[in-house]
Amino acid sequence: MINDILLPLFTGLCLFLFGMKIMELALHNWAGSHLKSILERFTRTPLRGMVTGTALTAFLQSSSAITVITIGMVNARIMTFPRTLGIILGTNIGTCITTELIGLNISHLAFPMLIVSFIVWMISWFFKEQQQEKTIFMNTVLMLRYLSLAIIGFSCVLLGVEIMQVMVPALQSRGMFTWFLEQSQQSLLWGIIAGTCITAIIQSSSAMVAITMGLITLDTFSLELGIAIIVGANIGTCVTSMIASIGGSKSGQFVAWSHVILNVGGAILFYPLLSLLASISTSISSNPSEQIAHAQTIYNVVCSIIALPLCYMSFIKRLKN
Repeated sequence: MINDILLPLFTGLCLFLFGMKIMELALHNWAGSHLKSILERFTRTPLRGMVTGTALTAFLQSSSAITVITIGMVNARIMTFPRTLGIILGTNIGTCITTELIGLNISHLAFPMLIVSFIVWMISWFFKEQQQEKTIFMNTVLMLRYLSLAIIGFSCVLLGVEIMQVMVPALQSRGMFTWFLEQSQQSLLWGIIAGTCITAIIQSSSAMVAITMGLITLDTFSLELGIAIIVGANIGTCVTSMIASIGGSKSGQFVAWSHVILNVGGAILFYPLLSLLASISTSISSNPSEQIAHAQTIYNVVCSIIALPLCYMSFIKRLKN
């Protein structure tokens, strides 16, 4: 069990999370100094906030990072609670970019991408002593440095997914996994619970979706169950925002709870429609991992669009303190 399941899972998951952190660090260092001004300027309406939240999350590859930054700005009274609602809706959409890229099945390119981007990253450091001033040339070098580092992170994400897929055959032969599948045949609620709990533990919905893609690629379980797991993963990712709100202002706690309400409400709304969502995803693509990625994107986009009009309600605009 250790060699067949736990070791590939632990190694692949560590590499996946390491890659995600490297991507977040690189892109945050590249554009992080402009984040606060962007959030302040482009969140005057919930719609603009949603577009901004989507773009920033897609760029930084971390919905948790944007949510935590937003809570911090509300606690510091830089931003009011109503202006954060659009951002929260956008983070759920922006986080789908990672899973859509993973769903393209380009893991065979991971190692070449890693080598090339590492070489570019190393070369960029040779210019550190030669150019002290922030000239156009040096800005270009810095951009290439952070971009190559982000690609290194993404390559690690793909390699982590590939390593985790090694455990699938061994997992299929285990009695507990068989029991889980039998229970899921009776109710897909088991899938939502599993996705919620595992995501809350590993603190990454993208990692949970990647694991689900690996399992479903080898026809381990049904597409409906896979979609139920990613719906649960959306709920599990709320743990980060709840932790970030502890000890903060009342408005900061409102931000965290709005994240919870959005994802729990979306799960309740879509639970009877999981089969329909599976049918739509199947009609778009025949590849199982792409079907999971498309289902997550459709789910998050629809939930955010449905919730958007609620952000314009008058009683929410009065919640400024």
